[in-house]
Amino acid sequence: MALFMVVLVLVFILALSICTALLRWNELKFSKKGLPPGTMGWPIFGETTEFLKQGPNFMKNQRARYGSFFKSHILGCPTAVSMDPELNRYILMNESKGLVPGYPQSMLDILGKCNIAAVHGSTHKQMRGALLALISPTMIKQQLLPKIDEFMRNFVSDWDNKIIDIQEKTKQMAFLSSLKQIASVESTSIAREFMPEFFKLVLGTLSLPIDLPGTNYRRGLKARKIILTILKQLIGKRRGCQESHKDMLAYLMSKDDNNRYKLSDAEIIDQIITILYSGYETVSTTSMMAVKYLHDHPSILEELRKEHMAIREKKRPEDPIEWNDLKPMKFTRAVIFETSRLATIVNGVLRKTTEEMELNGFVVPKGWRIYVYTREINYDPFIYPDPLAFNPWRWMDKSLESQSNFLIFGGGTRQCPGKELGIAEISTFLHYFITRYRWEEIGGEKLMKFPRVEAPNGLHIRVSSY
Repeated sequence: MALFMVVLVLVFILALSICTALLRWNELKFSKKGLPPGTMGWPIFGETTEFLKQGPNFMKNQRARYGSFFKSHILGCPTAVSMDPELNRYILMNESKGLVPGYPQSMLDILGKCNIAAVHGSTHKQMRGALLALISPTMIKQQLLPKIDEFMRNFVSDWDNKIIDIQEKTKQMAFLSSLKQIASVESTSIAREFMPEFFKLVLGTLSLPIDLPGTNYRRGLKARKIILTILKQLIGKRRGCQESHKDMLAYLMSKDDNNRYKLSDAEIIDQIITILYSGYETVSTTSMMAVKYLHDHPSILEELRKEHMAIREKKRPEDPIEWNDLKPMKFTRAVIFETSRLATIVNGVLRKTTEEMELNGFVVPKGWRIYVYTREINYDPFIYPDPLAFNPWRWMDKSLESQSNFLIFGGGTRQCPGKELGIAEISTFLHYFITRYRWEEIGGEKLMKFPRVEAPNGLHIRVSSY
């Protein structure tokens, strides 16, 4: 027994020595003179586990130790983290000065090399131009909003006297609504196979790029392959069909002179995945959290309902929400912005250095990621008095939306191009939901705010007619 204890102690000391040596080796590897202060964690894994588990607390602790600009190693990349508002604005506004999109390798692998977040320069202009043409005000007014209205009206039509998981419903809603805008006729037939694979793809984008069985990264890669097959078959069928379509896919495939942005099939597919991915997270989570916040603040719900009832009263029951109805939804827009701010749907954005550069007096080597961490701005009391209160009225002052620190929808040349489309989707969903129903929470389920806003066990509500 004594010998066993001695061996156990020796094994423990050896393991501790190896761990200490690995940590020391990784710190020395990234100890170049002039680098920002900070820690790098373990080889390969870095501090990803601490970053994902501790989230905002990890960031605050590192800032307390090292200041508002520090180094770390997260999501497989050596990274300089900026929590400095002025520096963040500089980084976002200066893509041409050696700062390009720097999303994690897992996201690049799973979303595709042609997705708008991965490309830069002239290619980014081409892909962004094609995307903006799809979601211009004219397109929203004439083609997309009628599809959104029809979908939302039907989607919420049978919720009366039911207990539903609003998290699951808003995920389905965001995905299916986008799919209908992309491929209106075929959306129903491909949704059953497409949707579960898409959800796996989303989970894979925020994971370590380690291709081993059972990892979210492996599942995400497999999901992408299946989605590629579905979309290639869809494009092939469209080419062999004489019927004309009026949806995003038809525009992307068009070869006539009205389409200034001619894309290859690979670019079309990555553009479709980008549209689905970028809209999904924002629309689904903002919709879910709006339902949560409105439930918790009855006076705000009544104010919002008053705005929508005024619109509904001017229409027959079968009349749709139209482009001209969106402009009077000023309080709705304020609710959406306040929900996005308070829940912090987006925590920050990533850039990558194409050359060694100096920022805030420190050297950032070529190829490093820079994490522009914008979460703290949302709770700055100098910008948002009483920042932890849910107060949509603060957004009724339009100047707040135009300020340089308004980074809820990104910033610089990478501001979310689908901002107005997303707002139209959420507004239409809220219109049909709050004018038809009242609801109460029944589970008291826990909410997580990092790295994604989610309810691990769902967010269940009992719905009844209004």
